[in-house]
Amino acid sequence: MTAVVITQPMLFPWPGFFEQLMLADCYIYLDDTQFSKGSFTNRIQLLRGNDRCWMTIPLAGKGSFQMISELTAAGEDWKASHRSLLRQSLLGAPYIDDALAIFDSVYSHSSLLELLIASIEEPARYLGIGANRTIEKTSEMGVEGTSWQRVLDIVLKVSGTRYLTGHGAANYLDHAAFERAGVQVEYMNYSRTPWPQPVGTFTPYVSVLDLIARMGPEARSCLIPATVAWQDFLKEETVTS
Repeated sequence: MTAVVITQPMLFPWPGFFEQLMLADCYIYLDDTQFSKGSFTNRIQLLRGNDRCWMTIPLAGKGSFQMISELTAAGEDWKASHRSLLRQSLLGAPYIDDALAIFDSVYSHSSLLELLIASIEEPARYLGIGANRTIEKTSEMGVEGTSWQRVLDIVLKVSGTRYLTGHGAANYLDHAAFERAGVQVEYMNYSRTPWPQPVGTFTPYVSVLDLIARMGPEARSCLIPATVAWQDFLKEETVTS
């Protein structure tokens, strides 16, 4: 079976995202969809003392009505301020140099799209994830359409038989149509495995760089990928809603 993951490029996403990546035979960057304000495309949370703060790339024109592949950053000053913010967040972490080296390499890209893709690919390399994955961009695949039908057509284009997705897809996927097309839909069952954090209550909802800085080469041990079939996921959603 060929497992396919499709998501928008994101800035140093949370560790749960990398659990999804671990299961993918084919990973597809959805880069030709319209940027959504408030998404994780250009921002991620970091720890700051007992609280969290956002690290956000400012977008030219605020990214309004632009495809993700067309986004550009407003100026360059944010790169230095992000490094300072990250360094402050990770101060005292035993593998802070590893995290900052990844950050510096990623932020050397001048293209914003390539920077966002690198902020997934470089942590993945550090974690030893997906060396044999096929990687695609939807802007280069020639698959038109909208909503769940386009998702299904993209999966079929790469001969996918499993579609692994996050929880938000439950709101718009036609699961029966995927079944008829021979594609099994599975939802992520994120482990949210704790790792040592300096103060306060543990949260997994921060950048993967936090995990890398505090666990180093052992970071991968906190990633425990698992999925649940769409039928069981929807039953659970019904019970808990």
